[in-house]
Amino acid sequence: MDRTTTFLPLIAALGLLLSIPACTNDQHTATMNTEKTTSLFPLGNKAADSLFTGDAFVQPLVRRDRNNDYAAGAVTFEPGARTNWHTHPKGQVLIVTEGDGWYQERGKPAQRIRQGEVVVVPENTEHWHGASADSRLVHIAITNYFGDVNATWLKPVTDEEYAGAEQ
Repeated sequence: MDRTTTFLPLIAALGLLLSIPACTNDQHTATMNTEKTTSLFPLGNKAADSLFTGDAFVQPLVRRDRNNDYAAGAVTFEPGARTNWHTHPKGQVLIVTEGDGWYQERGKPAQRIRQGEVVVVPENTEHWHGASADSRLVHIAITNYFGDVNATWLKPVTDEEYAGAEQ
């Protein structure tokens, strides 16, 4: 079975979920200053300031276990929030479920990413991703493991690098 066939049921299920209104989460509503949310998943916990710039939150969805050699989580970036530069030894898939943001590989122009788009991050590729300056971004991150490692975190994306994406 090829990758496209494998992902079709997942994409169909996500399409169905996207059409169902989500319940509001008090913590999420407070964070968004009375703005109602339509997020599929709870906001999750604040992401580590040492790995992200700005307000980002991670909600684990699937933990690695003996049957699955990957982890998946919903990551919410408030406007302007972003990851540090980082790599994944076995790659990563990002499924954008809400908002507008950026994905950039080292040495290449930043790419705008929007709801409904899927980004396939090649293995060992230095990159970052996050929200645009005027929109939040929510994506599901599916990250494979190589041994006990699924990410190598590097330096923060500078304000200058981020501003270059916004131009």
